[in-house]
Amino acid sequence: MTGKVVLVGARGRMGSMLRARAAGKGIAVTAADIPLAPDSLGPICAHAALALLCVPAAVFEDTVRAVCPHLPPRAVLCDITSVKEIPLSQMEKHWPGPVVGTHPLFGPAPAADDDMPVAVVPGRGAKAGHLALVRKFFLAIGCRVFETTAQEHDQAMARIQGVNFITTLAYFALLAGREEILPFITPSFRRRLDAAQKMLSEDAGLFAGIFNANPHSLAAVRQYRQMLNLAAGGDIELLCERAKWWWKDRRSAQ
Repeated sequence: MTGKVVLVGARGRMGSMLRARAAGKGIAVTAADIPLAPDSLGPICAHAALALLCVPAAVFEDTVRAVCPHLPPRAVLCDITSVKEIPLSQMEKHWPGPVVGTHPLFGPAPAADDDMPVAVVPGRGAKAGHLALVRKFFLAIGCRVFETTAQEHDQAMARIQGVNFITTLAYFALLAGREEILPFITPSFRRRLDAAQKMLSEDAGLFAGIFNANPHSLAAVRQYRQMLNLAAGGDIELLCERAKWWWKDRRSAQ
């Protein structure tokens, strides 16, 4: 890496993972975490080339407000949140320098052989050199990087992440309390139940926050409702044909 990297939220799950991967590649990262007091942020942020904010959307703007006064003017302010339009606007509101949004599309415990894509979104003032700095950091820790826009990102995540969460939530909420169905549970239902357990029992608050922060979430749910209306009308074959798109020419869902 060229220049100092400051990682804010270094004790969180994603922050800890990124910090550990950087250390494993010999990349020095300066860590910051709560409480984000001015007397500690000053030395931490001094001479930073890249400030990477690894905090949830719920506290994101407060973190931006706390960090920005201590960054040098040329520092690139960057985030890893799961939505991009709102965080980018919040960073641009409080930071006059270059802003870049990113989203690591993997969780805090990737396996050694996992594909680790990172979406990179240029914000205001981000020139080629600023984007190169961000790409260089993620490539150095073993990620695959691609560039997109904030709107394209949020529309995609509303469908991939948001609809997945909401439909899973609604499905198990529909069946909750129905003791009479328990003797009829099948292996396929058990697999779906097991797959949903962490999302709905441990991470529900996180996913709900991401859903609410994405300006395209409700539109995606309305589109899904159209598919349910087709099912309610008996158009199952049509839905099956549409769904087969995923396996056309051995297409991978990754």
